[in-house]
Parts: sequence; structure tokens; C-alpha cells
Amino acid sequence: MFRCLKRDTGTWAWLKLTPEPEIARQEAEALRAWDTTPSVVTLLAHDPAAGALLLEDVEPGVPVRQRAWNMAEVAALLRDLRVFAPAPGEHSVLRPLSHRVGFVFDLADRRLAAAGVNDPAASAVLWQARAAALELAADGPVGLVHGDLHPANVLSGPDARMVAIDPRPAWGDPDFDAVDWVLEGAADLAVLERRIEELAALVPGQCPHRVLGWCRALAALIAVPRMCAGRDDAQTRFLMALARG
Repeated sequence: MFRCLKRDTGTWAWLKLTPEPEIARQEAEALRAWDTTPSVVTLLAHDPAAGALLLEDVEPGVPVRQRAWNMAEVAALLRDLRVFAPAPGEHSVLRPLSHRVGFVFDLADRRLAAAGVNDPAASAVLWQARAAALELAADGPVGLVHGDLHPANVLSGPDARMVAIDPRPAWGDPDFDAVDWVLEGAADLAVLERRIEELAALVPGQCPHRVLGWCRALAALIAVPRMCAGRDDAQTRFLMALARG
């Protein structure tokens, strides 16, 4: 990422470069689709063949992970992502959500292997979780999914609005994007279910049952690395229990 000064306006922008042109094409398509919502960073220009995207500067631009946030703010973001998202187009370069699911589980497998972890219990949990996630991805509503929506990929924008950046977009169940927010710091099923219900009450179309299903499946991606690192805190135990069903 390079911060650039636009000489014609005297304002700042960010030049994002990726070595994979296909990723740039996918991100550009999603950002264009969300062009009318202030809850997503604005794409000013792009050259997908060069893996380049020019993005509007977000002010104040503090990552949400660095400050306190609440479910009402998250709900406003998730509502905007749903309201302004189009249906899949005939010439879309985006893939189904199942492809994103496969990618994140393959990444988890590779990270464990690179760390020299050979734990049959961890492998079994990941296999079970992958199957559950792929089953969820195969049905349900189809919308434009951010795919990597967590507090590090959301900035504080003007008027205290949350602004999403760095999508890894796909076509699939928009409830996928709620998982990181309701799981954040959770160490108790009752707390998780209460958060899910609170969020669903504020986001039309969100299904509490499906959000909980996604939480159970994706919890393994957080829990297994923690377990393999020897962590035995309350949150790790809860996430493992959640992943095991």
C-alpha cells in the first residue's frame, strides 16, 4: 500500500498493489458493486492486469480493532453491505462462497503443517468443520459476501461510520460476514447466542440459526491454531467445544 497525493484535488488516496491480477479483478468488481454505500471504501481507479487499485482515503481511518465498538455499529455496516449488494451478474469474476471456504481451510491446514503440527484430533476437528462450512455454503441466500470482514479490515470513517476495506469477495450467504463480530472474545454459548440474536434483530434478512452454524464451522479456524500452540484458556476451550458441535 502506498499513500498518494492527488495533485488535482490535493487530497490523499491509497495505491494498493497485488501480485495476483485475479484478486485485483475480484476486489474491483466488489468495490464497484458497493460504490453507492459509504460503508465501503471507494474505488477511484483500477488496473487489474497490473494488480493495481487506487482507493479513496478514509478519515480518520483507525482500524476498528484498536477501539471499542458495539453491535449497533456492526449492524449498520452489515445492513449496508446487504442493501447495496447486487445479484450475481453473468460476467462476474467472483466465485461461489464454497471456494472461499475451501481456501481458508486449506490455509489452516498448510499453517499447521508448516508449524510441524501432526495432531489427529486437530485434523479431525478441521475436517468436520470444513464439511459443515461447505454444507452451509451450498444452500441459503445468495448475495455479495465481503469474505474477510473482521475488525482489522474495517476502519473508522466520517461521522463514526464503519468503513470496510480489503474484501475477499464471493457470491453466497451474507451471514458469513457476521461471524468474526459475534465470536470476538466469546467464551460462553449463552453470550454468543445473545449477540447473534441482538445482531439479527438489527439486520433484516439475517438468520440467527445460520449465523450460529457459521460460527460453529469457522470457530475451528481460530481454535485449532490456539490449541496446537498449547493455549488452554477459557476462550480456546469454548471455541473447540463449539467447533466439535
